[in-house]
Amino acid sequence: MNTTSHDDVRALDAADPLATLRERFELPDGLIYLDGNSLGPMAKSIPAEMARAVSEEWGQGLISSWNDAGWWELPMALGRKLGPLLGAGGGQVVVSDSTSVNIYKAVQAGLAMRSERSVIVTEAGGFPTDLYITEGAMQGRPNLTRRLLGENGAALDDVLDGDVAVVLLSHVDYRTGELFDMAAITRQVQAAGAIMIWDLCHSAGIVPVALDDCNVDLAIGCTYKYLNGGPGSQSWVYAAARHHGKIRQPLSGWWGHAAPFEFEQAYRPEPGIKAFLCGSQAILGMRALSAALDVMDGVDLAQVRAKSMQLTDLFMALVDQECASHGFGHFSPRDAAKRGSQVALTHEDGYAIMQALISRGVVGDFRMPNILRFGFAPLYISHEDVWNAVAILKDIMETEMWREPKFSVCSAVT
Repeated sequence: MNTTSHDDVRALDAADPLATLRERFELPDGLIYLDGNSLGPMAKSIPAEMARAVSEEWGQGLISSWNDAGWWELPMALGRKLGPLLGAGGGQVVVSDSTSVNIYKAVQAGLAMRSERSVIVTEAGGFPTDLYITEGAMQGRPNLTRRLLGENGAALDDVLDGDVAVVLLSHVDYRTGELFDMAAITRQVQAAGAIMIWDLCHSAGIVPVALDDCNVDLAIGCTYKYLNGGPGSQSWVYAAARHHGKIRQPLSGWWGHAAPFEFEQAYRPEPGIKAFLCGSQAILGMRALSAALDVMDGVDLAQVRAKSMQLTDLFMALVDQECASHGFGHFSPRDAAKRGSQVALTHEDGYAIMQALISRGVVGDFRMPNILRFGFAPLYISHEDVWNAVAILKDIMETEMWREPKFSVCSAVT
């Protein structure tokens, strides 16, 4: 195996077309932040944007800011900013609510479009919210059943038939980082007559996505990971234009009404993507998200993807090179084309090792039962960061620093 030197890594950084983008983010000195797949860092422009929204729009403008500052239109305006990052034409994306709420809306909308069918398909190993929400969607509807890919069948062909109404899958597996073929899977699901819903939480903003070209029906995703919108920042929904006017989601709040200020007694949904709105939105959070999305202006996602593949390849190679004797397993695909921007290692003492890494300024996270996750966001991670992270990991293992009792004490958030 060819070895990688420190000079090799520095040469990669010298040729990096995205290197200057790191300056757009607020990152503590010396910290190697490999947890953007869980929570992205703050853009330096956000505090001023938030201060302006608080002091001027809310403090001085008060209720007039719904009109004068564009508050009322923010969900659609942010949808227009997101559309190009998702391969979505205008008027098909809206920002609102949380990921869990939007999954519920999308699943119920898909079920309504296939009301003659009675099966929901999702992944046994999917993110728990996807499992919990599909379970909740069946409550009070005894005709509905659920099939789990990986439990009721190993492949999609094993769980697809004429009874399947909707299929909800993650584009990138939150544990392994595996990237799935959106176009091929969408074709397969639609050929079976079902509605395809994609969860893009771990791919939006980091992997080039082509929702329109892939003929996707519905998609949802968060904005606080690779889009850096802040803790709990609003989610988004995509609905293909061909479904507009036929979509009915159950959270029929006033923001989704066709004429909300006519104050009609009966619900009359907006015929377009605004039908996925529900109640009043968290405007201050949307202002932070707007500033975060501005950071992506002019960024070439093809370059982001190329650097992402370099970073994850480098990390895996260096772990093999420097830590081969320390019991780590690779849980992510070896082929970079089949990975998102995340690498997952396994180790029986993974939690303590991750806590030791964090104490040394290398931030990743841990997922049960034995998974150390590392996210590589090319806008602010360098190749030398990867070199230094693996050097610290090697030192922690060789000195057995991770064995200190304090690193085995479990926190509420891992």
